[in-house]
Amino acid sequence: MLPEENGFETIVKLKANTHTSSIPVIFLTALSDVDSKVKGFELGAVDFITKPFHPAEIRARTRLHIKLSIATNALIESQAEKLKLIESAQKSMLIQPEDMPDAAFEAYYASLQEAGGDFYHVIKITDNTYGYFVADVAGHDIATSFVTAAVNALLKQNCSPIYSPVESMRMINQVIFDVLPDDKYLTACYLTINRKTCKAGIVNMGHPPVLYLPVSGDPEVIISNSDVLGAFRDVMYTSREIKVKSGDRFYIYSDGLVENVEGNKLWSSNLDGLLKDSEAFRDCDLKTSVKRIKNRYYPHNRKPDDDIVILGIEV
Repeated sequence: MLPEENGFETIVKLKANTHTSSIPVIFLTALSDVDSKVKGFELGAVDFITKPFHPAEIRARTRLHIKLSIATNALIESQAEKLKLIESAQKSMLIQPEDMPDAAFEAYYASLQEAGGDFYHVIKITDNTYGYFVADVAGHDIATSFVTAAVNALLKQNCSPIYSPVESMRMINQVIFDVLPDDKYLTACYLTINRKTCKAGIVNMGHPPVLYLPVSGDPEVIISNSDVLGAFRDVMYTSREIKVKSGDRFYIYSDGLVENVEGNKLWSSNLDGLLKDSEAFRDCDLKTSVKRIKNRYYPHNRKPDDDIVILGIEV
């Protein structure tokens, strides 16, 4: 009740300052009405001692809240460490270009949170055929890391020469439909390239269109209307077959690249710009082209709105 600045105004300033916001605050006051107590708690106080008071009580309550604060901070640190482990595990599962040089790909990956929902995987199917998979898991919670690991394992098991790309995706869908929570599903794109027969196949499961940049000819965004992964038991998947040449490129990306949350723009409204600027992705090596695509939507001074994956593949 001080005239220049009362206790309520003081705690508002403390909670607004990042250096003092987590420090427990105890009100010691002559105010004993319920409304004042409720207001103090709503503003972030942890306790309320009314006058007259005894020093021993203040010491006991102070010790208690220091202990609770220490325990809370320890819990936060423990959770942060677990999330860091999850982030590290997710990144360790991402194949790097130097790990599979014959696959001829480059990747850009950035997760907005520790448990990122976007990921990619590259699979060697035969000596001449590789599969490239990009997915976006609905949500960014801890369960996402389980989905990422599970799908990567299923890709290794089911993407083989004896199955067509559509058959592989159907088998994976059957498994993850039974294990995913009701609110979980994936949008995904699966591209296969046989460098001996010069044939590519694309199964796009609710994912943004693939950018196809032939070495000669006009660029194209390849749209498919297949169902998403994991949402339905009975699904419809189709494959787009393309005859390719040496030097042709494909770019698979997640919606975090082309969507703008602040501008309320969906990926579908940004495809024209991607096609328009695609010539700038052609006259450089694959790694540089992936960087140019990222910088087109996210220059250095703009923070991402979502997880981002860009996978560039060259025939």
